[in-house]
Amino acid sequence: MNFLFVLRYNGSLPNGDRGRRKSRFALYKRPKANGVKPSTVHVISTPQASKAISCKGQHSISYTLSRNQTVVVEYTHDKDTDMFQVGRSTESPIDFVVTDTISGSQNNDETQITQSTISRFACRIVCDRNAPYTARIFAAGFDSSKNIFLGEKAAKWKNPDGHMDGLTTNGVLVMHPKGGFTEESKPGVWREISVCGDVYTLRETRSAQQRGKLVENETNILQDGSLIDLCGATLLWRTADGLFHTPTQKHIEALRQEINAARPQCPVGLNTLAFPSINRKDVVEEKQPWAYLSCGHVHGYHNWGHRSDTEANERECPMCRTVGPYVPLWLGCEAGFYVDAGPPTYAFTPCGHVCSEKSAKYWSQIPLPHGTHAFHASCPFCAAQLTGEHNCVKLIFQGPID
Repeated sequence: MNFLFVLRYNGSLPNGDRGRRKSRFALYKRPKANGVKPSTVHVISTPQASKAISCKGQHSISYTLSRNQTVVVEYTHDKDTDMFQVGRSTESPIDFVVTDTISGSQNNDETQITQSTISRFACRIVCDRNAPYTARIFAAGFDSSKNIFLGEKAAKWKNPDGHMDGLTTNGVLVMHPKGGFTEESKPGVWREISVCGDVYTLRETRSAQQRGKLVENETNILQDGSLIDLCGATLLWRTADGLFHTPTQKHIEALRQEINAARPQCPVGLNTLAFPSINRKDVVEEKQPWAYLSCGHVHGYHNWGHRSDTEANERECPMCRTVGPYVPLWLGCEAGFYVDAGPPTYAFTPCGHVCSEKSAKYWSQIPLPHGTHAFHASCPFCAAQLTGEHNCVKLIFQGPID
């Protein structure tokens, strides 16, 4: 069993997980293999002949080279693999329906996506049915007619060995962290995955016609902690072995109760602070801890310290006079995003999501794709772009005065 987690959703979608639309997706060995592998290649000179081949009920990939020439690669059943498909479409071939990620700063029910950049049939993951259950990722997924169609304008080419390959419009990017997904992990290099699973350097922009360079010493095999970007949503791949060493929801809840049991206090108001329960993780409560993110001092809510009318969120910390954002703190509830089981002592800036020190520092240095050519570090729990000197801050709690 492996898992795909969607970055930003802190344990569940805003309106709850429903059907194939959810914040995480578990991949189990299917009762019956549904994998496919390439078999017969046809070179077609008329669109009618191409349709006739692709409508035979077999999986196929069509590469349109010109109005007069299309290469159709038929795929046959593979009894040794299971295939899982990810995309924006709600049609039955998609196992995991994903939608565009809106950063935490824009998170509300009224937010509208005018035009999604996620492909309807974005990618497919093919897993071996036998140990070690290797999982490989490929760009593009088969539609309801079991076809992948690369039009005339799509980037496509014939490899030296003769087989066709191509890229999807906005591409499927993958980053394998160095050292797996552990306390010692470091960011890897973002690559683009082709329709046939080869690895390429990035294009100049996501939809550029010219492909990158082939990276021959790298593969499309997913590792624990691999990130998959679909140009609008980023997914985290976690293996069963990797999750065995990750804190559970029960562990995170125990850490929350442990912090609250220590009765941290506001150093000014002297009122006791408490993180809200996980099922109320989006509701600001009276005892909610707040923090000055430039220095990390934790307080209860107060309405003083404003520096100007224009910068409503810029406050002066009464403890050290440092000026910066003043926000409520939220516990990071999605256990799959943690690289260790340490106590939640660091907060991301400027969103205020709290997790362990090593988890905060790991995500603070990961450049996540943004738009068609930019990269920046983001909070895994809400996708807000990180700011500040280190993108996160150590929290300074004041214990009770007994």
